[in-house]
Amino acid sequence: MKKVLMLHGWKGSPSPHWQAWLWDELEKVNVKVSFPKLSNNELPDKAVWINEALKAYTECEPDIVITHSLGCTLWFHMCNEKLVKSVKHLLLVAPPRDLSEYKEIASFFPITTPKDLYAQEKLLITSTNDPYLSEEEAKKLEEDLGLNSWDHKPLIDAGHVNSESGYGEWTWVLEWVKSRYV
Repeated sequence: MKKVLMLHGWKGSPSPHWQAWLWDELEKVNVKVSFPKLSNNELPDKAVWINEALKAYTECEPDIVITHSLGCTLWFHMCNEKLVKSVKHLLLVAPPRDLSEYKEIASFFPITTPKDLYAQEKLLITSTNDPYLSEEEAKKLEEDLGLNSWDHKPLIDAGHVNSESGYGEWTWVLEWVKSRYV
């Protein structure tokens, strides 16, 4: 049985966010999904989130890791600290630039771009109008992560790729996950 770990961002990913929708859809088809609600998501602490994410990662032993926003940054920290082993598939959705100007999440920044993402397949999803990562910053992140252009899928005008920008039911991500089970 394939196993999926999802890491949400700042303030969580409650319904109608696409991660909550995806969790529900994967549960319906008997995929083992770990989608921990990381504590104090309004004012998260990096060390606490790393411990909670690592616990979920260890218990799940995922084949697929799916992160959104600050969850991407969390995965980067876990990679930099060499806390994880390689997974088969990694989906990074809407990672933010350095957001240390937001005191609520300042403990997560600055972040060094990891040299190893601990994944065999990596896919970066960004948006052309994400308020937290410009197109130029996304291209630089792609390069810094050592990704090829086919490992980066920029969405047109998708905002922060969250429920506020219309990403509740997101069939593309469900099909992406299902296609990794073949």
